Amino acid sequence: MRLALVQQSLAWEDRSANYHAFTSVLEPLRGRVDLVVLPEMFTTGFTMQPARLAEQDGAATRDWLRAQAERIDAAITGSVVVQSAGQYFNRLFWVTPDGAVSSYDKRHLFRMAREHEHYTAGDRQLLIEWRGFRIAPLICYDLRFPVWSRRRAGFEYDLLVYVANWPAVRRYPWQQLLLARAIENLSYVAGVNRIGTDGNGVSYAGDSAIVDYLGQPLAKLADVAGVVSATLEIGPLDEFRRKFPAHLDADHYRLET
Repeated sequence: MRLALVQQSLAWEDRSANYHAFTSVLEPLRGRVDLVVLPEMFTTGFTMQPARLAEQDGAATRDWLRAQAERIDAAITGSVVVQSAGQYFNRLFWVTPDGAVSSYDKRHLFRMAREHEHYTAGDRQLLIEWRGFRIAPLICYDLRFPVWSRRRAGFEYDLLVYVANWPAVRRYPWQQLLLARAIENLSYVAGVNRIGTDGNGVSYAGDSAIVDYLGQPLAKLADVAGVVSATLEIGPLDEFRRKFPAHLDADHYRLET
């Protein structure tokens, strides 16, 4: 699996400007990757203005993602502000080159920014099979909740992906929690964050990273714009799980949604 994380600054609440910027960044990846991961709310930044900015069912961004996925022959994922059935969601889209679309609505809404007052929480997880990998995409604050992220029967993945707008003031927890999720789930983990300062004056340090099932970094960026990439191998992951099957001793629980 050839994985690329796109770490950029975001134009505040300006969908067209962000489309243009990401289109340029994606062009060199054509034919070179299997999966491209964009940040959370990559068309607007982390906005609490869904009534003004939400797309009806995400139609515009779904079309843009379809065009990009076909152009570079890779799956693309990232989240966007969506209105659906009279509610607002922080919705991740997963789009493949053939135009197929899957989605995941952010489960854990960041109350310290009053996200829970503006958006509706999701109640289901998403599991994707893509080019030999099982992949579970999640969104930002979900990273702090190991039960929701837990690999278990019915939610067995090889790669856990987080798309984020994670502020610089909390960069150390971001870095450490990515490692923790990888180690405890015996899984590759990738986290993409933005850089720059948003329209509310919140700064972001990036720190996008790809780590292996031991928590060892495979690739990472600091606080600069760029694309970080790595090739993930399923064979060594499967072999490690056979030799060190800690998941067989995991606690059993029922997840209530």
